[in-house]
Amino acid sequence: MPLIVLEAADDPRLADYRNLTDVQLRLAREPAEGLYIAEGPKVLRRALDAGHAPRSFLLAPKWVPDLGDVLARFPSVPAFVAPQATLEAITGFHLHRGALAAMHRPAPLPLEGILASARRIAVIEDMVDHTNLGAVFRSAAALGIDAVLVSPRSADPLYRRAVRVSMGSVFQVPWTRLGAWPGDLAAVRGAGFTLAALALVPGAVPLGAFPARERERLALLLGTEGDGLSDAALAEADVALTIPMHRGVDSLNVAAAAAVAFWECRYDGGPPAV
Repeated sequence: MPLIVLEAADDPRLADYRNLTDVQLRLAREPAEGLYIAEGPKVLRRALDAGHAPRSFLLAPKWVPDLGDVLARFPSVPAFVAPQATLEAITGFHLHRGALAAMHRPAPLPLEGILASARRIAVIEDMVDHTNLGAVFRSAAALGIDAVLVSPRSADPLYRRAVRVSMGSVFQVPWTRLGAWPGDLAAVRGAGFTLAALALVPGAVPLGAFPARERERLALLLGTEGDGLSDAALAEADVALTIPMHRGVDSLNVAAAAAVAFWECRYDGGPPAV
């Protein structure tokens, strides 16, 4: 399909890209309509490399040559081109990277399949900040976490900001949304995982003193910024871990704490089973 040069921002074919800054609207629309938005050439390429299928592309003219190979791979997918000002009128924000794609949302992965092949997983409870969530996924990809599980009330890992902050790592790390919380933690434990909660609670073990390398399967439980893990989640944990602080600092940002814990608890016994 040849490039489609837009003449007006109100073109009805651009419904997927409207109101991208309205978080609540997008969170209601995107899962229900089976789509998500990939922003920027690098993120877009990672989505395609992960096997995700595009619905359409929306590009500033200067990005067309750089993404020519991508457009050639999907000749039947509409590729809209518009000046920067028109893009901003459509999306509602300044598009620094000049390239968007509306993507088909992949089917959720089954929990049993994820657990069967993992050695280290992160379990996230009620993390609603998309920036933190994206940062956790980026650390998970970089530091050897095999999968991420998110609670029913956690933010959407495929929301545009989470995808952008993760630099597309949400496409590289298997993840799924749990259906019951904290009930599904029983399935995690039943698959042989030790449940370790990162929490500032009495009796918590300093991270460096916990023999993580001796645990073949370990699930690290992470709570939301501020409130941390709920009492119900803590009650399911086998152990609570804490990162010792200095200079009167009480805790790290949850994304930073996750990165420290992922590295300290990494699995060195070989690649995950397949």
